[in-house]
Amino acid sequence: MTRISRRATAITESATLAVDARAKALHAAGEDVIGFGAGEPDYPTPEHIVVAAVEAKLDGEKSTASVSAA
Repeated sequence: MTRISRRATAITESATLAVDARAKALHAAGEDVIGFGAGEPDYPTPEHIVVAAVEAKLDGEKSTASVSAA
């Protein structure tokens, strides 16, 4: 028999994954859904964003924001 710690059983469902699952279920039921959950967009990143990201990286910007910056 596998034992699971109390801490592990206290972990709640990811809100992002819950939204994604609901959107998929609605879509499967024939509803017209715009999903804002998990996944990648099905369109390319706009060119001005790509250029800005490359310029920021070349200028020495960090690749991720710090938590305090948010």
